Formats: sequence, structure tokens, C-alpha cells
Amino acid sequence: MANNTAAQTEMPVFYLKEEHHPETGTMLGFWIYLMSDCLIFGILFATYAVIGQNYAAGPSPADLFDLELVAINTSMLLFSSITYGFAMLAMEKGSIKGTQIWLAITGLFGVAFVGLEIYEFHHLWSLGATPMRSGFLSAFYTLVATHG
Repeated sequence: MANNTAAQTEMPVFYLKEEHHPETGTMLGFWIYLMSDCLIFGILFATYAVIGQNYAAGPSPADLFDLELVAINTSMLLFSSITYGFAMLAMEKGSIKGTQIWLAITGLFGVAFVGLEIYEFHHLWSLGATPMRSGFLSAFYTLVATHG
């Protein structure tokens, strides 16, 4: 009886030089995204600069914002960036457990930040500081909501 199956002793050959998808193809999309983000936030900051002083006889930033809470929120963002960096370092070392721990800590900082933002927005609305109150508050809420 004849054996009709050929024994495969050679590894398959892949021709990487003939690949039709260039490595730089994603760079254009990245730069378009980055420039669109720059435009959006440039417009929002310009709007805030123009109408940010229009209080309409309403509360000013000094009347509304608790600087301690703002400092805590800022520190939450900074610490989450640091812990995310630690997660990336753990990932490069091949430590799955370390990566998961640092990402969990980063997530906790993110949840704390969002929780403080919700608390701050609720507090501002309870004081009557809504986006309809003044140009300043309208620009503030638009900028913060788009950023966050």
C-alpha cells in the first residue's frame, strides 16, 4: 500500500518583504486625531477666554470653587498617570500580577476622580450654578465635560 501523504519536513516560508500594508499607514490617522483634539480644545479654551468673565451678576469662580477639592482632584489625575506608568513597566517585565495590581490602583484613582467630579457638579447645581446661569458657567461646564 502506497503512502499518499507527504511528510512535511520544511517550515513554511513567509515573504515579509511583499506585504502590501505599510507600517506607516496608521500614522496619518493618529496625526489627524491629534490635530482634531488640538483644534477642539483650542476652540474651547478660546471660548472660555472670551466669555469666561461674563458672570451675569452670578457667582464667580472664587465664589464657587473649593481649592482643596480641586487640588485633590488634580492629585487623583496625577497619581493615576503615575500608577499607569508603573503598570506599563510591570507589563514590560512580563509581570501579569504586577500589571493587574497597578491597573486596579489606576482604576481606583479614576473612580475617585469621577466620584469627586460628580460630587462637585451636584454641589454647584445645588447652589444654582447651572450652565444656563452665565456665560462663564456655560463655558466651564462645556470645557470640563468635554475634557473629563
